[in-house]
Amino acid sequence: MTLAIVHTRAGLGLEAPEVQVEVHLANGLPGMTLVGLPEAAVKESRERVRSALVNAGFDYPLRRITLNLAPADLPKEGGRFDLPIALGLLLASGQLPPEALADIESVGELALDGGLRPITGVLPLALATRRARRRLIVPRANAEEAALAGDLEVLPADHLLDVVAHLLGQAPIAPHRLASPPEAATSLPDLAEVRGQYQARRALEVAAAGSHNLLFAGPPGTGKTMLASRLPGILPPLTEEEALEVAAVRSVSGLPLAAEWGRRPFRAPHHTASAVALVGGGSKPRPGEISLAHHGVLFLDELPEFSRHVLEVMREPMESGQIHIARASHQRRFPARFQLVAAMNPCPCGHLGDPRQACHCTAAQIQRYQARLSGPLLDRIDLQVEVPALPPEQLTAATAGESSAIVLRRVMAARERQLARGALNAHLAGRELEAACDLASADRAWLAQVLERLRLSARAYHRVLRVALTLADLAGEPKPAREQLIEAIGYRQLDRLLKG
Repeated sequence: MTLAIVHTRAGLGLEAPEVQVEVHLANGLPGMTLVGLPEAAVKESRERVRSALVNAGFDYPLRRITLNLAPADLPKEGGRFDLPIALGLLLASGQLPPEALADIESVGELALDGGLRPITGVLPLALATRRARRRLIVPRANAEEAALAGDLEVLPADHLLDVVAHLLGQAPIAPHRLASPPEAATSLPDLAEVRGQYQARRALEVAAAGSHNLLFAGPPGTGKTMLASRLPGILPPLTEEEALEVAAVRSVSGLPLAAEWGRRPFRAPHHTASAVALVGGGSKPRPGEISLAHHGVLFLDELPEFSRHVLEVMREPMESGQIHIARASHQRRFPARFQLVAAMNPCPCGHLGDPRQACHCTAAQIQRYQARLSGPLLDRIDLQVEVPALPPEQLTAATAGESSAIVLRRVMAARERQLARGALNAHLAGRELEAACDLASADRAWLAQVLERLRLSARAYHRVLRVALTLADLAGEPKPAREQLIEAIGYRQLDRLLKG
């Protein structure tokens, strides 16, 4: 047989499109031609494969070799094609039987002695292989990650010789199985550790129940960061599908999976982070912080200190739940269904409205500082809450607040009501939202007056309705009443909260 076809997959963000490694041996001067849009690391696989085959004791075909990585217009990157190329050469030269790789996909980088080295982004590849109903050969270091895909036969190998022995039926490789489901190493911070701040705790519960975005405003040292870090502990556990989506993003980013498996992400980038670091990108597009926070929490501390450009690029992903990165030669789409929690000081010195210390900022400095947050961005933040300085008696009180477990039960009950309607309140479309709220005529007239007086936008109006609906779900009511509307509007008074 002078023509062989081996199945493998490329890595394009969270996608793993199928690639066929076509190997043709022809008469002529010995040499190898590699085509199919390979980048530098793929072109160098010729030398790695040649050395690996020779050092492992196989015959390297001294013929004219043409290697095609199909489809030809799909970019090929990295060393993941080494193993499929080597197997294709063995198959085309008759050192492996034609049917050996009929239902098998393979991936792995080869060392010069024939050893298999791990690659990044194995989980998306394994999920795609599972959908294709094939078996998967991977380096042993990648086996645990590939096995997370579930119903997939993962064949781990340490050396090219192990793979060939398995394909020849001489020494079958036992499929890898997870010994036990991975668990997160540490427990989450508990809400019971927060003293006082009852309004902020209430807003945190509402945000968790309806998946709303949240902004804390207050002087330094009042517990804004502490409150934000407790949000993942009152969010429902990830489903298996959501856990796989989160793990896939971490996989292509080269981050470990076992330590954070099944846990909602909590990402807190520094305010010096660039737009690319936040939303993703680069010459080879990679997920940013908003994608790493998928199905979890993105915490932006000192919100006005972020570059305005950085904040503005988040507006579209906050609405759509995904980020589309377009470059001259690449286009990638990454998930970004995150929950934004932000914290800010009311002024540059941080002590505006602080009874403990006088503010020394001028009115112009305060105005410039607060103007760094655009109106469209604030419209997308459902809950805007003041976090004041605590009285000493609350700070030193011995009584603890409600634990995260108690709050979580109420949050899960509210989310069950929302999922019965079809979606979480933060993601309800306008028509479904209006139908779910079903306001009485008197409440509609009253709400119209309030919107005009507060000069709220149409987007802010829908945000108010979503929050009011979540408040009704927490209270076990079928639809929001005047009481819930008043509380929801109270979360839109950012100017009053910051300047009052």
